[in-house]
Amino acid sequence: MGKFVIKKGKNDQFHFALKANNGQTILASEMYTTKAACENGIESVKKNSQDESKFDKKTSTNGKYYFNLKATNGQIIGNSEMYESASGRDNGIESVKINAPGAEVVVED
Repeated sequence: MGKFVIKKGKNDQFHFALKANNGQTILASEMYTTKAACENGIESVKKNSQDESKFDKKTSTNGKYYFNLKATNGQIIGNSEMYESASGRDNGIESVKINAPGAEVVVED
């Protein structure tokens, strides 16, 4: 199972990363002003990651592939790393679907 890692940034804001078993980040969040808001973002990922329509598949201007995960209101709640291929991106989406629902939440300094 994966895990959500919450970290506090230099500006006293919080963000999370969903990490796979191998420690690789598969989804990263925006910055949140409070830890509670960050935790709500994690719950949103857990819920929305099970809905294929919430994944927005993208191609960057440099030809790399990535995806955004959106909440019901259309707001982006997480984005992926850049992948060399569309199949790599699609594997990343599958990894989020598998890891997010049961992932533990860990707070790191």
